Amino acid sequence: MSTAESKRTVLVVEDEVKIARLLQDYLHNDGYNTYWLDRGEGVVEWVRQSQPDLILLDLMLPGKHGIAVCQELRSFSNVPIIMITARVEEIDRILGLEIGANDYICKPFSPREVMARVNALFRTLASSQQPKVNDCDVITLDAERMLATVAGKALDLTPVEFRLLSTLVKQPGRIFARSQLMDNLYEDGRIVTDRTIDSHVKNLRKKISQYQGDSELIRSVYGVGYKFEGLVKG
Repeated sequence: MSTAESKRTVLVVEDEVKIARLLQDYLHNDGYNTYWLDRGEGVVEWVRQSQPDLILLDLMLPGKHGIAVCQELRSFSNVPIIMITARVEEIDRILGLEIGANDYICKPFSPREVMARVNALFRTLASSQQPKVNDCDVITLDAERMLATVAGKALDLTPVEFRLLSTLVKQPGRIFARSQLMDNLYEDGRIVTDRTIDSHVKNLRKKISQYQGDSELIRSVYGVGYKFEGLVKG
């Protein structure tokens, strides 16, 4: 890890002392600075003051539930959040992603898996911020004209496709559940199905691939939804 990366601070929010210490040990060994909170109430204020680079947030916390903490954080911050939960039901995982978490890990977990997820998330965020000589992965959005371009070429998108693409590219690397994407597609509030979302994504991929090449900017996350992995301008 580089000197710059070693200065990153990860906030661990976990009420189980053994788990918190284990996570901190692995984070320290990988060059990260850490801070530990064992309750939900003080998280928001600490984040406002200290602005960590990433948060490992337990779901079941004393004082304030992890979901409520995540919702409040998302009202003012885009800090990456990885939720840690012992509740493995799909509805809990999707709920965590819908209210703004970037990823989730289920207990019991391997500390090495946690580090792999942390490092992968930082790589994704870094790649979305670094300019490239080849602009084939760059999406430009003009909301007023509902115009999207890739590699400098205009995409012939429907209003629904433009809204879908806009939702995804606002937070590169974040996983969006299908149900959340549905809420952003239609202004008249019509009811649509998961297959409708999949169909729109398929059309978007086809239109983007005309100018963008082989790499896939909109990636599927099995059992959950989609995320955008490209660069954005405008």
